[in-house]
This record gives sequence, structure tokens and C-alpha cells, in this order.
Amino acid sequence: MISAAIIGGSGYTGGELARLLCRHPEIKLKAMTSRQHAGVRIGKVHTSLNGFVDLNFTDKLQGNDYDVVFTATPHGASMDVVPELVASGVKCIDLSGDYRLVDPELYKKWYGLEHKDVENLSNAVYGIPELFRDKIKGANLVANPGCYPTCSSLALAPLFAKGLVEERVIIDAKSGTSGAGAEPTKATHHPTCGASLTPYKVGTHRHTPEIKMILERVSGSPVELIFTPHLVPVVRGMLCTCYPHLKEPMSREDIAALYRDFYSGSRFVKFEPIPTMQSVAGSNFVEIGFETVGERNVVVMGALDNLVKGASGQAIQNCNIMFDLDETTGLDFPGLGV
Repeated sequence: MISAAIIGGSGYTGGELARLLCRHPEIKLKAMTSRQHAGVRIGKVHTSLNGFVDLNFTDKLQGNDYDVVFTATPHGASMDVVPELVASGVKCIDLSGDYRLVDPELYKKWYGLEHKDVENLSNAVYGIPELFRDKIKGANLVANPGCYPTCSSLALAPLFAKGLVEERVIIDAKSGTSGAGAEPTKATHHPTCGASLTPYKVGTHRHTPEIKMILERVSGSPVELIFTPHLVPVVRGMLCTCYPHLKEPMSREDIAALYRDFYSGSRFVKFEPIPTMQSVAGSNFVEIGFETVGERNVVVMGALDNLVKGASGQAIQNCNIMFDLDETTGLDFPGLGV
């Protein structure tokens, strides 16, 4: 049995990790930390876990007697704890943004902090299994992707990987309010967002360089990205609508064949004419659909649960790969549908 711990367990992603791990047949959750709730029963904070996770939060991990540690901390905090864990031989999966961008100057530009762990930053493996499965398999540190980059990159990767689209792409993305985290803010206050659709951080969202990095990595060419996120009045879910422009005309049938071949063997990628957030809610699946418009325009859509495939579920999928388990272990269940 694989021994696991979660650092930063009181938030939505920490709670979602515990929800999924408590029923995982090969992983045993041994500890969860929370400075705010140290000594408190986990089920008192995450009431859905009552009867499933029989642990108290601790202020910090006691020793390094774990096979894997998930760090579900705010950016800037993970790089304070990851170096010691990696040095002690513990495998780490970081759900913050601290290890996603390889260039420390790029990290400083977008996160406003000096990176304190440049060595591990350069060694971290970016963790979208459907794109980088082989590298994840031998990794000691995985940078778990952001939700927007997971959704939009999986939607676009086949076209970029085959060099079929021009270098400029527009992504119009919508996310539920849980993506903003558990702490209330003015923007996520219900009277503000409960009956509204609001664009935010236009041109400045921290996931912008991450999406650009992935598309450039799979295509081997520079990519110009226009990314606009929106907050929608739902709790879970994400829908990304992407607008690439083909270099040459392609039929819908040829594009469909390309996508089926590219994601052959990827259990968590499903194809639907119109992806919906409801059908993937609560699951680790991503739905992808597309439509051709004219000769050289494609509208590609992706939908996922921002807390599962966009965060905690993908982290466990990465963990399965790192420990040579079937990557679907503990995750192969359908979405809620409503």
C-alpha cells in the first residue's frame, strides 16, 4: 500500500484529494496538514468526509515516512517544503503554480516572487498524463497543471502537435466559482457573481504562460495566445472554447480521425459533439468536441471538472503513473450528469 500525505488539506483541492484517496484501493492517506485547523478532526472541516477519513489535521508532517506527498498550498508556499521532501526520497505532486513554469524569470513575472528552488524547478515534470505520460512515469516531482491549461491544452494539442494550425489561437474560457478557492472574495461573493458572467484578469491571468508553454512544447513552434477567462455562476465545472485557424482546409471527418488517434488509449478523454460541464462534474474525465466553420476555421470545445481533472483527480492520475499503477485506479467513475 502506498503511503500518502496532503500538505494544505483544508481547501477545496485538499478536500477533493482526500475524497478521492479515501476510496483508492492502492493508496492509504496517512496525514493532512492545516495550520488553521491543526488538531481538528478532518470531518469537522470537510463534513462530507465524516466516516471516511479518520484523521486529525496536523500543523506539519511528522517526519518523511511517506511514499508520496501532495502539496495543495498557495503559490509561494510549496517551494518552501518541496526541497526537503524530494531530498529525502519522497515523491511529490505539487498542485500550486510553483513548479509549472521552467524559467524562474517567467515565474517571477507572472507570480511576483523570486523562485527559491530553481534546481527542482528545472527537474519538475509537467503533469498532463495524456501529453507527457512517459516523463511522468520516472518523475520524483510532478507539477500538477492548472485547470484552464488542462482543459484548453487537451482540446488543442492534436492540432498543434501535427502542425496543422497557425500560430495564433484565441481561447474563451468559463470556470465555476470553486476555482477561486475556499476563501471568500468580493468577486466570488454570491450577490456579485450569482446572476452574472464576468470576464477577469484579461491578458494577465497566470495560466496564460502555462497554456502557451504546453502548446509550444507539443508543436515545437512559437504560439501567440489570446486567453480570456470568465467566472460563471456554477460551483464546479469549466468550459473552454478555442478558435484555431487551419493552415490548409480539412474535413470534419479527418479532424475527428486525428483526435481519436491522438488520444487512443487515453481513458479520460471523451468525445461529444457539444461538451457539457454537467456530464463531467465530479469525475476525472474531459470531454472534447469540435465543429468546422468554413474551410479553415475550427471551433474546439473542452469541458472538465476544475476540482477533479483540473486539479486533484489529475494529481492522483499522475500518482498512479509514478507508482506504476493503472492510471485509472481509483478514478474510473462517471460524472454526475446533472
